[in-house]
Amino acid sequence: MERSEIIKTINRGLADEFEKDESTFPADGNLYDVLEIDSLDLVDVIVLIEKLFGIKTAKEEFAGVKTFNDLYDFLGNRINK
Repeated sequence: MERSEIIKTINRGLADEFEKDESTFPADGNLYDVLEIDSLDLVDVIVLIEKLFGIKTAKEEFAGVKTFNDLYDFLGNRINK
């Protein structure tokens, strides 16, 4: 899956899940700040990833994901193994 498709899919999903405008998702923006989520909401992000991409992810694997770019890289690496 190409990066642009990953970005489009996850941004649309996050916008719907957290009721945000996906045009406000800067690639270098902090995921937690932009989405206004905390570590408890991270479970919702992980469930969304599984739903959209069929990827099972442990919360610990997600520890390095801080920005939207980190998220896109994480997904790209997992999807395109």
